[in-house]
Amino acid sequence: MAAYKLGVEVVSAHDLMPKDGQGSASACVELTFDGQRFRTAVKEKDLNPVWNERFYFNISDPSNLPELALEAYVYNVNKTMESSRSFLGKVRIAGTSFVPFPDSVVMHYPLEKRGMFSRVKGELGLKVYITNDPAIKASNPLPAMDPVSNNPPPAPSAAEQIAADITGTNLHQSQEHRSEARTLHTIAKEAQHHHNHGHLPASFGEQPSKYSVDQMKPEPQPPRIVRMYSAASQQPMDYALKETSPFLGGGQVVGGRVIRGEKHASTYDLVERMQYLFVRVVRARDLPDMDVTGSLDPFVEVRVGNYRGITKHFEKQRNPEWNAVFAFSRDRMQASVLEVVVKDKDLLKDDFVGLVRFDLNDVPIRVPPDSPLAPEWYRLFGKNGDKSMGELMLAVWVGTQADEAFPDAWHSDAATLEDPSAVTHMKSKVYHAPRLWYLRVNIVEAQDVAIFDKTRYPDVFVRAQVGHQLGRTKPMQARNFNPFWNEDLLFVAAEPFEDNLILTLEDRVAPNKDEMLGRVIIPLTMIDRRADDRIVHGKWFNLEKPVLVDVDQLKKEKFSTRLHLRLCLDGGYHVLDESTNYSSDLRPTAKQLWKPSIGLLELGILGAQGIVPMKTRDGKGSSDTYCVAKYGSKWVRTRTIMNNPNPRFNEQYTWEVYDPSTVLTIGVFDNGQLGEKSGEKTSIGKDGKIGKVRIRLSTLETGRVYTHSYPLLVLHSSGVKKMGELHLAIRFSSTSLVNMLYLYSRPLLPKMHYVRPIPVLQVDMLRHQAVQIVAARLSRMEPPLRKEVVEYMTDFDSHLWSMRKSKANFFRLMTVFSGLFAVSKWFNGVCAWKNPITTVLVHILYIMLVCFPELILPTVFLYMFLIGIWNFRYRPRYPPHMNTKISHAEAVHPDELDEEFDTFPTSRNPEVVRMRYDRLRSVAGRIQTVVGDIATQGERVQALLSWRDPRATAVFVLFCLIAAVVLYVTPLQVLAALGGFYVMRHPRFRHRLPSVPVNFFRRLPARTDSML
Repeated sequence: MAAYKLGVEVVSAHDLMPKDGQGSASACVELTFDGQRFRTAVKEKDLNPVWNERFYFNISDPSNLPELALEAYVYNVNKTMESSRSFLGKVRIAGTSFVPFPDSVVMHYPLEKRGMFSRVKGELGLKVYITNDPAIKASNPLPAMDPVSNNPPPAPSAAEQIAADITGTNLHQSQEHRSEARTLHTIAKEAQHHHNHGHLPASFGEQPSKYSVDQMKPEPQPPRIVRMYSAASQQPMDYALKETSPFLGGGQVVGGRVIRGEKHASTYDLVERMQYLFVRVVRARDLPDMDVTGSLDPFVEVRVGNYRGITKHFEKQRNPEWNAVFAFSRDRMQASVLEVVVKDKDLLKDDFVGLVRFDLNDVPIRVPPDSPLAPEWYRLFGKNGDKSMGELMLAVWVGTQADEAFPDAWHSDAATLEDPSAVTHMKSKVYHAPRLWYLRVNIVEAQDVAIFDKTRYPDVFVRAQVGHQLGRTKPMQARNFNPFWNEDLLFVAAEPFEDNLILTLEDRVAPNKDEMLGRVIIPLTMIDRRADDRIVHGKWFNLEKPVLVDVDQLKKEKFSTRLHLRLCLDGGYHVLDESTNYSSDLRPTAKQLWKPSIGLLELGILGAQGIVPMKTRDGKGSSDTYCVAKYGSKWVRTRTIMNNPNPRFNEQYTWEVYDPSTVLTIGVFDNGQLGEKSGEKTSIGKDGKIGKVRIRLSTLETGRVYTHSYPLLVLHSSGVKKMGELHLAIRFSSTSLVNMLYLYSRPLLPKMHYVRPIPVLQVDMLRHQAVQIVAARLSRMEPPLRKEVVEYMTDFDSHLWSMRKSKANFFRLMTVFSGLFAVSKWFNGVCAWKNPITTVLVHILYIMLVCFPELILPTVFLYMFLIGIWNFRYRPRYPPHMNTKISHAEAVHPDELDEEFDTFPTSRNPEVVRMRYDRLRSVAGRIQTVVGDIATQGERVQALLSWRDPRATAVFVLFCLIAAVVLYVTPLQVLAALGGFYVMRHPRFRHRLPSVPVNFFRRLPARTDSML
């Protein structure tokens, strides 16, 4: 196996500090890593040098790679003085930032100081990656030589050959390796495996991190169910959250603390242990011929009581190999004998070949991390107990859902399926969504546009297409046949890049009639990637114009028209595939910009209760329930449990957490892809939506186990309905509290969202494109994660208009300002002297603050501190959940619900649409009036000094002069005290008419007179 090497490409430097006394510098870069040192060539008199040199370091011990670092020192070399060089800056890159070559991009690092008195500036562009290509040799170490020596750079052809060799390394030989998230942590793990087993695998995995969990002391509390709901929500008790105290793998959970049991805790400590009988049917040999023709079509039938599992059959095969695993729940087994029967597939009746019986009391128990049980050859017996011809290799054991054979096993829940291929839709799987990029296409100009009609000027535009995404520039009339646009088009691209960028130059010859002048097809794999806002150099692309030679042949002819483009894949953005309000991942696309994880999220999906039947099977209500959880790019799907209103999943999953301000989403669905015994589909098409739960990680305490039963609330066209309850166990563990608190000071989104922001409307459009791409990729997996599931989990239609949501947001806004309204009401009571004692105390406090203004801010912050300490006693002790009161889902009008569930565009009759349009016009009219009133007040403020009303402006100007003199000669405390006493004066000194300043302001003119 080839050894790992660290590749470093020194690209360029920018804006270096002049150090040669002549306003310039002769720079070189010295690289050090793991005791090895290399140096680039010296660029004479250049503050923006370009090297483009590559070096390869040997990695002696990959297990120590996370502790190592690459250091790059930039020096100014003075050749006139022997061994003289001055420091220009340095860059230090931690070993945890190294990525494989396919994921590497050029990063520009700001130069750092060496000491307190160092003066440095500028940036250094480096491309750092890891490779294990055996064709690449390590660079020659730097000898003891004069620092002013100028090493010549490698030849361009050799560099291109090295790059071509790297792109063909075994780091990405298969599609699976390209889709994996491989980081440096894998090398340390593989090195440890190499130390233990004597070899180093080529694939990358994940290094397990150590997570600290607060010590939980057991408290002697009886198990109970606590119904918890917020008093402000005032929603029904049936819709409230329920705290539970289940017995999990790690012990009983009481109040978020785990009371350890007598048994040792396993890795599956957030779910209940469920025992299964596993039967692995490997293969058979020397089976007898059963048919008259001497052939045999064998299959195996595994029977435990009333449950029966069947393997696929092989035609004319006496030594078949199945390698199938069956899992039977111990809770449902009502037999003490396991029978494994080999049969011969026949048209009328299957023939008996032989069987093997097992006493379930003698089956061994396996507990991971024990190695898998070795299969054994068993002699087949006849029905009468006599030995039959042939042998069957089996392995039978009792295990739990922690067994590695559990996800791919055939479960006893699938016994009612007629079609064996439908079993794939019932298995639990983990999906990884593709890594998404923003493709930026900057269309600069076209040159020498050739059109058919030479008597007119072309009205040309460029149409761009990536997959199903379309974009186009504005039409430009080119009088000199060289149109100029300089427009940016953004698209979403997913790894691996399968689509091409297709650009067509079109001429609008008539309304609704466009003529294609040429096109160019650019593979996305040929487009450069960037992780910052560096300028992308433009390239000229020749257009190809298809010319029809005859009916059967299409010839391509090159001509002179060219397009000037700037293309790049922006890795500095986070491609939003879900709403920003409950996003589960905020990291940029480029892996070099990823920060270390801050914790671990563990989710135990225990089960569901009271699931409402979603369909009819055999004349009875039924539901085939499964759960889907999404956090970041990792999607998980539990197994499907058929015909059970109270399914028990007991499956546990983990995610690495990079930001606490993210949301975990769990959805419950009804599987519509399964068939009955009769072979008919119970539901053809979409999977039914039962409900979902969102949990924000920042609301969770670290180290605490949250065990709650969440109500599954769904809004139908008939109103809100409870579809059941979902029982979850959640634990959020942190690696470093300091790193987590540091994130609260960092921007929510990556730097590029603020340096070069994308318009909100365009972000929303790109989000929908990203959801479509993710749904298409996940639907191609086995079993597929269907499109309606992905759209429901990502709230694909959350942007559509809803009167209910508008009212809910309005009431939310009123709740936010309710505190200000309460303070205003209290202050009006003070001014009205409703309670004279309170008013006098407020006067005294006001005089103190006026006399000592330095106490104002300390008083405010001390008051907020005391409020926070007081509210700590009443802090929420459970995660937030769906609230029907906040969602305004209880008192919603049926017609508003019907409007919300209407398709887009509408499918309702014209009378209903006309009524809704009139209602929307009335609401918009009130909003229009409010906006107009706000604009009027602002225009009156502008009219104070605009002399639109000359008398009012003259009065205001004279008032400003007098006020300036009075404020100059009068202390500010006196004016503040008089103003406060005037505002809080006794009602005996008040008038019901408005004050003089208010009357003066209302008489100022506004621009309402100029509106049509």
